[in-house]
Amino acid sequence: MSNTSMNMGRATFYEDRNFQGRSYECSSDCPDISSYMSRCQSCRVQSGCFMVYERPNYMGNQYFMKRGEYSDYQSMMGMSDGFRSCRMIPMHRGNYKMRIYERENFGGQMHEMMDDCDSIQERYRMSDCQSCNVMDGHWLMYEQPHFRGRQMYMRPGEYRSFREMGMSGMKFMSIRRITDMC
Repeated sequence: MSNTSMNMGRATFYEDRNFQGRSYECSSDCPDISSYMSRCQSCRVQSGCFMVYERPNYMGNQYFMKRGEYSDYQSMMGMSDGFRSCRMIPMHRGNYKMRIYERENFGGQMHEMMDDCDSIQERYRMSDCQSCNVMDGHWLMYEQPHFRGRQMYMRPGEYRSFREMGMSGMKFMSIRRITDMC
């Protein structure tokens, strides 16, 4: 197996629950699943990790999926119409580094992270996190402490305003690295 194929994720998406109906095999980002099927209600992730989104173009609520079977999105994730887009999360080997900021545009308190944090408020005494800079690795931010609630996928880059990214009113309270757990 080549190095490229080892880093590639693969998932098969199905129109109906329990892996029924038309299917679409995916090994990269897909901004609009409706180009291939009318809806997506179940999925098998054969390898790698994926982030799925409620709406096209990587918008709306997001859900992390690692290797496994997801027979019914509605009961598992509360998505009434399944999902409309997905991103394949590349495997990262090396260091993880992220700076989180209390306010938008990298304002207020700043803390540098290199590992998981199950409670931003307890560890850093920060009641809110509104921007960040991901220098290394891929991360998941969670709405609640202890890695629960709604999620947001963060890949390397600057994120000046979570509000402007459509996350208005959402506070991030815990953060986890996406490691080779896929």
